[in-house]
Amino acid sequence: MDIRDIFKIPLFRNFTLKMQEELLDKIEYTVDRYPKGETIIRQGTSCNALHILLKGKLNVDVTDVSGNVVRVEVIQAPRTFATPHIFAEKNQFPATFTVEEEVTLVRVAKTDFFSLMHSMPQLLHNFLCVSTSCNRCTMTRLRVLSFRGIRSRYIYYLLDHLKAGSDIVEMEHNQVQLAEYFGVTRPALSKEINKLVDSGFIQISRNKVHILNKQALTCML
Repeated sequence: MDIRDIFKIPLFRNFTLKMQEELLDKIEYTVDRYPKGETIIRQGTSCNALHILLKGKLNVDVTDVSGNVVRVEVIQAPRTFATPHIFAEKNQFPATFTVEEEVTLVRVAKTDFFSLMHSMPQLLHNFLCVSTSCNRCTMTRLRVLSFRGIRSRYIYYLLDHLKAGSDIVEMEHNQVQLAEYFGVTRPALSKEINKLVDSGFIQISRNKVHILNKQALTCML
């Protein structure tokens, strides 16, 4: 484990070498390691520290009001998670986090992190940018669920994840995870995807989806 890996993540982006040394000199943190399959955080528990996933992979699941468990995403190190919730009025974790691959987790106490932001304007700037990005992810999820049809949800997901100037989407979810994300069954989702493939609108190769007719897909929304 190298604590300097934190400078690869957006929260600590654009730090000069001097700023990096200053941060490492000031920061107080704890390090914990967890094996595959262990639930390290449960939805609704208090978020009183900055959480940095330094190594490994976590499954992120949300339990809705009906008691259904939905896989929201799989996050991979190095990165922070649930960052905006540290200073929320109800500072609770919005999801349950379970180890997919052995994890090394760094925690910085809320009070220490707050002091760091006061003394390092770049850190405060980055925190605001990360919070905005997290809000965008939430809005994307709500937008996806606003479409009634499975095909429309899938198409919107593809177009939203399509980078400018590219016609290939690198999928963050497999079909099982995507079905959970959409709130539908995997067979139903697979059926709609196959229809799009058979109609020549998309082509799939492993975890990549090649958009063959973006205009037609857009018209389907």
